[in-house]
This record gives sequence, structure tokens and C-alpha cells, in this order.
Amino acid sequence: FLKSMGGTIPPAPANASTEETSKGKAEEQPEEPVKSPEPESEESDLEIDNEGVIEPDNDDPQEMGDENVEVTEEMMDQANEKKIEAINALSEGELQKAVDLFTDAIKLNPCLAILYAKRASVFVKLQKPNAAIRDCDRAIEINPDSAQTYKWRGKAHRLLGHWEEAAHDLALACKLDYDEDASAMLKEVQPRAQKIAEHRRKYERKREEKEIKERMERVKKAREEHERAQREEEARRQAGGAQFGGFPGGFPG
Repeated sequence: FLKSMGGTIPPAPANASTEETSKGKAEEQPEEPVKSPEPESEESDLEIDNEGVIEPDNDDPQEMGDENVEVTEEMMDQANEKKIEAINALSEGELQKAVDLFTDAIKLNPCLAILYAKRASVFVKLQKPNAAIRDCDRAIEINPDSAQTYKWRGKAHRLLGHWEEAAHDLALACKLDYDEDASAMLKEVQPRAQKIAEHRRKYERKREEKEIKERMERVKKAREEHERAQREEEARRQAGGAQFGGFPGGFPG
């Protein structure tokens, strides 16, 4: 009809095919595969000699005495008598009897740190390291400068395979009051404690390096996505300009 009236039919917009092509290219462009996070490095390569380590004791907490009780001189004397009896029982190898007697002494004079340290030493001999640690913790609350307390807590940690804690306590015991027994055990546990510390530092470095790498990858990906969005927006603007800018002069009046 337009041709018969002398008009011309405008050609199909060239930008339509351009737009389709660019869209096709965008669709054809494969998406970057999402990288699955690397599994955390296993720390199973740490080999420690655990000879002498025992299963933890899970008994109910032992009696600690009432720290708020008013201790009389008579109670102090009785506590001292119980302590002497406990030491005698210990020397005769009657370990449980020694624990019971030290407990009696503690109930009579609950604020005497040496009683807890002595009972802790018996718990170590009974292979009850957790009970020994509880007694040592209480003794340290009362007197934080007792070398014997740190020695027995260090020995208890050694039984549990807590190498770093054992090394710390035994070193402190020797610093406060040198003891050959504590020093000998310190020489045994210290290399293991150092090995664990070095191993931890190694994995901390690896973790930090991994975090930095992941952060850089996130920044790079965000920048690439931003640039791609800008290119697509520019392509849309150009396509729109070509579509509306080339319309013919007009129809006859």
C-alpha cells in the first residue's frame, strides 16, 4: 500500500540483529565455575609420642571444704594431725587412706594451700590427673607462688598428654624453686610442647595466606562483574540509539 502511494518501507532495524547477536554472545559466554573452597588442612601430620598418656578420670569432684568456715586453733591442730597421718599412710603405700586423711585435714583447715598440693600428689600417684588438677587450681587460688603446686599440676597435665600446659607448669615450678624431679620431667615434655607450638604457627600462617588469597579473588571477581555490567549497559545504549536514530523522513501528507 505504501509503495502504491509513493512511500517507502523502512528497512528492518539493523540493530535488532546486532542486539540479538550480542545477546547470543552473552548467553554463549560460559559462566565462571564457582570454585569450591579448599578443605581445611588436616593437622594429622603432627606426630607426638604419647607414651605414658592415660585416659582422663571422670570421678565426681572431691571435697574441697568450706572456705568461709571460721578456723579455730583447735581445728588447725587437728588438721595438722590429719596431715601427719596422711603422710605416714602415703609412705606406707596406702594411697586411698592418704587421700581420705588429707580430705579430713582440708575440711578442718580449708584455706591451707599445702593440703591441696599434698592431696594432688596422691591423686597423681593414683592416676587421677583431673582430680589432681582441681586440687592444684584451688591451691594456686590460695597461694599462687607454691612451686610444689605447679610441679604436681604439670605432672597431671603430662599424664593427660597436655604437653604445653605441662611444660608451662613445670617450668614455672623450677623457676619458683628448682626441683630435680620437675626439671627431669620438663626436659621430657618440652620438646613435644615446642613441636605442637611450631605446628600451630605453621597452620596459622597457612590459614592467613588462604584468607588473603580468597579476599583477593573476591575483589577480582567483583571488579570483573562490574566491568561486564558496564559493557552490557554500553551495548544496550548503543543498540537503543541505532534503533531510534535512523527512522525515515516521514510519510506524504
